[in-house]
Amino acid sequence: MNILARFRHLGAGVLVAVALLFPAGALAHPALWVVRDADTTIYLFGTVHLLPGNTPWHYPALDRALASSDTLVVEITDDSPANITALVLRLGMDPAHPLSSLLSTGDYHRLERAARLAGLPGVGTLDVMRPWLAALTIAMAPLAKAGLDPQQGVDHLLRDEMTRAGKPVRALETAEEQIRFLADMPSALQLDMLRQTLRETDSSKLEFKQLVEAWERGDVEAIARLENSLMKRETPALYQRLLVTRNATWAAKIRAMLDTPGTVFIAVGAAHLAGPDSVQAQLQKLGINSTRVPAP
Repeated sequence: MNILARFRHLGAGVLVAVALLFPAGALAHPALWVVRDADTTIYLFGTVHLLPGNTPWHYPALDRALASSDTLVVEITDDSPANITALVLRLGMDPAHPLSSLLSTGDYHRLERAARLAGLPGVGTLDVMRPWLAALTIAMAPLAKAGLDPQQGVDHLLRDEMTRAGKPVRALETAEEQIRFLADMPSALQLDMLRQTLRETDSSKLEFKQLVEAWERGDVEAIARLENSLMKRETPALYQRLLVTRNATWAAKIRAMLDTPGTVFIAVGAAHLAGPDSVQAQLQKLGINSTRVPAP
């Protein structure tokens, strides 16, 4: 599972364990786009990195795109627990500057409350972390407590599916690059992200449910509203760093892929394919058009 995407979208809020809120049943039609030139086809598929295990999200047009693709490209592939743990320990701990010395009394009380709600042993567990990791831990702990398996995320399922088919899986970024998008932020920006996460603790269940429902029905406008607009409004520097800059970088990589004949299926977090700064918008700036694929 993409470690950053455990925040509804790269720090925009807290993902909580709400699997029981989602009834199984109706077939989902998550959004899919296609980019083509004379000898290359590239599909763009927006994913939700955490779903209840019984969510049906395959549909015929999506299956045809996967079957015709030679290669799968996802955000990262080097996300083994050992690698992620080593990176987090190296880039996320700072006992010399505990959070109790960085947060106001009110914010620290909110941190204590969030630790209790997340089922953590105590706020001391968070106190020695850098702000970005404390926020991420608050997001992750309830998921583990509820027994939700990151291996059931759409990205991992696609990787498994393509590997079984004998097709290569490549990455747009490395796990260290993704973690450094947070770890290399100035302390003030990390603290803003942590405070925003703490503010959204109580509203995150409903927001996450709305996000998954929007993704299932392919409602890109709702995804942009739920995922991107809040971050852009409240932490514009974070929005620029984690969304706009990465989307522009990925668009340049996609343009380069068009130089090689074949068919490529790219799966990234749905928020990257929504809103005015989406990957598709960045491609348009490069003179490359994308087309929404009809769901049937």
